[in-house]
Amino acid sequence: MKNQNFNQETQNTNSESQAAQLALIAALITTLGDGLATVAAALAIQEAQQSNQNINNNNNSNLQSQIDHLSREIKQIKKRLESMGI
Repeated sequence: MKNQNFNQETQNTNSESQAAQLALIAALITTLGDGLATVAAALAIQEAQQSNQNINNNNNSNLQSQIDHLSREIKQIKKRLESMGI
C-alpha cells in the first residue's frame, strides 16, 4: 500500500512538474509573440511617417514650382509695364 501511494505521489509530482514546464514554455512563447507585435507596430509607424514625409516633400515641390512660375510671370508683367513707361 505504501508503494502504491508513493508511486501515485511520484506520478502526481511528475504531472505537476510537466504542467509547470508547459506553462513556462507557453509564457515564453506569449512573450515572444508580444515582442514581435511590438516590433511590427514600430515598423508600421515608421513606414507611415516616411509615407507622410514623401507626400509633404512632393507638396512642397509643387508649391515651390508654382511660386517660381508666378515669380516669372510677375517679372514679365513688370518688364511690360516698364516698357510702357508705367
